[in-house]
Amino acid sequence: MPVRSPWVRTRLRTAPLAALLTAVLAFCAVFLAAALPRELDRSADQALTASLQRVDQTDTQIQADAAPRQQTGPARAADLDVALAALTPQLSPHLPLDAHDVAYGERSRQPRELPDPGLARPDGVDPRLNLLYLGRTDGHLHLVDGHWPNAAPRHGVLQVALSRATARTLGVRVGQLLHTNGLMAPRIDVQVVGLYTPLEPDGRFWAGLSCATHACLLPLPGGDDPPRYWLATALIGASSVAVTDTWSGGLGEDFWWLPVDYTRLHGDTLALSRADLSSWMGGPTQQAAAEASGRYNLLVDSPLLALLDRAAARQAAIRPLTAIGPAGLAGVVAVVLCLAAGLTAERRAAELRLLRARGGSRRDLVLRLLGESLSTVLPAGLLATWLALVLLPTPRLLPALVAAVAALLFALLAVPVRTLLRDTLALRPARRRRGRRLVAELALLAAAVAAVAEVRRRGVGGLDPLQVAAPLLLAAVGAVLLARCQPLLVGALARAAGRGSGAVGFLGLARAARGTGGARRPSVLPLLALTLAVTTAGFGAATLRSVSDSRSALARLAVGGDASVVAPPGATLPPGLARSLAALPGVSLGTAFWEQDDVTVVKDGAVQPPATLVAVDPQTYARLARAVGRGAFDPAQLTTPSSGSGSPVPGLVSGDLAGAGSGHGYALRLDGGRQLQVTGVGVVTGTPAVPDATATVVVLPASAVAARLPDVSRPNRWLGLGAVGDARLRAAVPAAFGTDTSAAHVAALADDPLQAAAARIFWACTVATWCFALLAVLLALVRAGPERAALLARLRTMGLRPRQGLRLILAESLPQTLTAALGGGLAATAAVLLLGPTVDLSPLVGTPVPTGLTLTAPPILEQTLIVAGLVAVAGLAEATVQGRRQITVELRAGDGR
Repeated sequence: MPVRSPWVRTRLRTAPLAALLTAVLAFCAVFLAAALPRELDRSADQALTASLQRVDQTDTQIQADAAPRQQTGPARAADLDVALAALTPQLSPHLPLDAHDVAYGERSRQPRELPDPGLARPDGVDPRLNLLYLGRTDGHLHLVDGHWPNAAPRHGVLQVALSRATARTLGVRVGQLLHTNGLMAPRIDVQVVGLYTPLEPDGRFWAGLSCATHACLLPLPGGDDPPRYWLATALIGASSVAVTDTWSGGLGEDFWWLPVDYTRLHGDTLALSRADLSSWMGGPTQQAAAEASGRYNLLVDSPLLALLDRAAARQAAIRPLTAIGPAGLAGVVAVVLCLAAGLTAERRAAELRLLRARGGSRRDLVLRLLGESLSTVLPAGLLATWLALVLLPTPRLLPALVAAVAALLFALLAVPVRTLLRDTLALRPARRRRGRRLVAELALLAAAVAAVAEVRRRGVGGLDPLQVAAPLLLAAVGAVLLARCQPLLVGALARAAGRGSGAVGFLGLARAARGTGGARRPSVLPLLALTLAVTTAGFGAATLRSVSDSRSALARLAVGGDASVVAPPGATLPPGLARSLAALPGVSLGTAFWEQDDVTVVKDGAVQPPATLVAVDPQTYARLARAVGRGAFDPAQLTTPSSGSGSPVPGLVSGDLAGAGSGHGYALRLDGGRQLQVTGVGVVTGTPAVPDATATVVVLPASAVAARLPDVSRPNRWLGLGAVGDARLRAAVPAAFGTDTSAAHVAALADDPLQAAAARIFWACTVATWCFALLAVLLALVRAGPERAALLARLRTMGLRPRQGLRLILAESLPQTLTAALGGGLAATAAVLLLGPTVDLSPLVGTPVPTGLTLTAPPILEQTLIVAGLVAVAGLAEATVQGRRQITVELRAGDGR
């Protein structure tokens, strides 16, 4: 009786290395599919947390206020605890409470003045004191002297505790009695019985109670330079809560500040968080909270709603730019899986034909191949999914699981489906196969054209699948065109090489013009992988370069150059400072000038809006204006010689002054009664010295103005171009002078976690895309390896030298890969030209900028060269390995290769 061996176990034992490589490839594909959604969620959550950490922490609280109940003594304080216990359950899971930093209690609405002598009075104004009862202070402050206020007011004296910093500022000691001014009845004096220090004075608990941690220096209302006074807050005990009513001359205010734990907010649930917060501020939740607490006059407000709205809008705007890298990676991974499946199908073609000849059906073959895939791909995919979930923790599971299942199914079915298609297509006539391929290529071209046209017609808003898919469709069209054109181009090169004396180049190029295994043309899959890699990487790199250029341009406009030095009001630049600044390392251009604001302009007898007068050196300032991109002019306009000391000075004016054109006369009235006659010789759209592009400006030549205004010979500003660091610039000028650099503005614009996360994800996907594109090249080389090795062995028997064999392999393998890299660069350029005008860079730049990408060669060329270099190295390595094989290893009797 014959013994039957299990099919799967036999196949795995026969080809263990192939099974291992299949499992590794499936592991990588599924891990990336599961990890990318998790990383996107984590990046969005981290960016949301970081952005909320930077705002005023009072803006991250739900602030509930109500009028106090008419109770006295400890019962009034206990009622605040009851209300808090009723309010906190109203918070939903999408608005998690930071229970440690909850602040609640009662406070006075109006402070009282303290006229006692000896207290600190910066401008002779009496300090003022507010009262505050806190219902929960454990873990937030520490008593350092005296005792807590524990007695009810007696004989008009109230016990209070002050922070030690406040006591030092006001000059108060423990036990001191402080009197009020008696303007409010009844009169209440306070006795300081204790001093405390806040444990976390900058924490969220004290965010809205800053004057309770230290005295606040505030100006009196009204006036340009009002006197200042100290405002302090004193803590009172539970027995004295009702005093806040009389202290304010009316009612006190009960408050419950519920801080939201924004570290537990998630980007994917922002809509739910915003809905719950809106309900708190004026909806069912507010009504339920008022009924539960018994405070029907409860008012709820929170600036957090506006912050969440802004975060949601920025995430929606930046999402399509973040999705380009993962989409390109997904396309390359799919191509690599198809290549691996094709390699497996070709390697086992003879075996499967034998099984079909012995009576095996297609269904049986597909099921056996599926069983092999289940034994290798499924465990690897499950392990990859589990590892991605563990290494990248985030609450949302569904996107990662859906992506992992899709990648796992693709990897499982790749070999069985490829084998079935190969068997099916082999039965069809060649003319029919070519017709179907032409129809598929035309459909792909139509889809790409429709996607590009639709994106350009309606623009982009939010996560637009068309904008994400359009670059990939353009890359696919480029790969198809390359697959059609490459055999013709390489064939022409082969014919040209055939007219030479050597046969190596002709043989290599002739083989490159067709596919392996007797195919008429090379496979389109390696071309598609490389073109996708270069296109997505080039398009993304062009986007990031445009973002960087936009930031630099905006920073230069804000500064007026790359570095700025401003003298204090009424002062001028010290002699020689302009020369020392121009000599700083990195400075390529520097110009000092005189500037005065609020200059009165009279035109045709009518007073115009105040202008900024800038007296400059025309040559250097014109170069600066051209580099900055604002107010460019021809310096010859300001170098017209004047006919006399009393003649008007030539000047450039902004458009609001010029009116219909130049040639008008202007009278400038400066401080001190000085006047200057100016003739408009040109119109400028702003000037580098003034950040506001719409400001009214007048630009004059300093040499012509100096004789009439001696101040002009002593400049008060300096602007420079070049790589100047903030610290180096500050060290070169006196401490009282103002400095600014474009580098600091660029750093401020780039200091955004959401932007950094988008760039980080793109580069991570780009590196992974490079690796899979390289793997696609290696698979293509391995696919043609046996046939090429046999050819080399036969040629070696006819006298082919090893070095010639190496050249032959390179001539065969490099044209396809290098052409694909070049085609990807062209596809990336086309994507930038066609889709670039629809891309809104404002979310990545950090401020509103005009929509559209700037086409620059370096980013696309860099990506093209990187991929071309990788595939060239891979081809050289494969050629070296193949060239060293022995003839006897390759030539066997009956070998049909």
